[in-house]
Amino acid sequence: MKISTLFQKNKTILSFEVFPPKIDSPIESVYNSLGEMAGLEPAFISVTYSAGGTGNSGDSTIELASYVKNNLKIETAAHLTCLNSSGADIAAILAQLSEHNIENILALRGDRNADTPAVNDFSYACDLVKFIKEKSPNFAVMGACCPEGHPESADLISDIKNLKKKVEAGAEVLISQMFFDNQKFYDFREMLRLADINIPVSAGIMPVTNKRQFERMIILSGASLPAKFTKTFARFENKPEALADAGVAYAIDQIVDLIGSGVSGIHLYTMNKPAVARKIMESVRSLL
Repeated sequence: MKISTLFQKNKTILSFEVFPPKIDSPIESVYNSLGEMAGLEPAFISVTYSAGGTGNSGDSTIELASYVKNNLKIETAAHLTCLNSSGADIAAILAQLSEHNIENILALRGDRNADTPAVNDFSYACDLVKFIKEKSPNFAVMGACCPEGHPESADLISDIKNLKKKVEAGAEVLISQMFFDNQKFYDFREMLRLADINIPVSAGIMPVTNKRQFERMIILSGASLPAKFTKTFARFENKPEALADAGVAYAIDQIVDLIGSGVSGIHLYTMNKPAVARKIMESVRSLL
């Protein structure tokens, strides 16, 4: 099933993101988490291309996406990056995805890495989207977006102009980077409308459940941190259990507000934690 069709039902859909294990961990370590998450009946589960820069290849992404689709019977999207890949590399991956009955791709440029020189067949995600649509048009392609602008863009206007190129190349759904101030997302959504970008946008939400996660993921993302968030973190940063509960509660508040404002979708960055996904799903299921 093409994920884009899920957004045609005029209701907010909730999806999950998971990542492959670190390169020195067995892939089976993720299976139990996926099994628990499947019981929560998300609209789909996306699988990242690598686990935080650990050097994981796309093989584990394909294996996990296949497990979600063919064993758990839940729709999936495989992340695919292109900066360090040739056209032949991407074509081979597309063939593998097809063999595993995977129909949906989240097309990404990928992070620059000084230790891994770019191949230069693809400079931007829009190049990858165009390549997929020309070489393998049966895939449904999604793209990423940043409500506060990509860190490498000169400004948000420039970023939206580049995002429009991605949509014109064939992206059918957008999934946003994490954010913690809903007004930033609403302002971004209005700017997309003014730019005549009218495809569904799923709001990326990450529950912050520990101090290390805050320091690594939140600061690196460049997302604005509202006073409500920073006050909560400051109060509970040295109380792990309380911080985890507060982080989940903050994410739930965000999601309730987003659903009330008619957002197309919620994409939950689960960090492979089914217990967190369960708390959130149980709190908002009746609203979906």
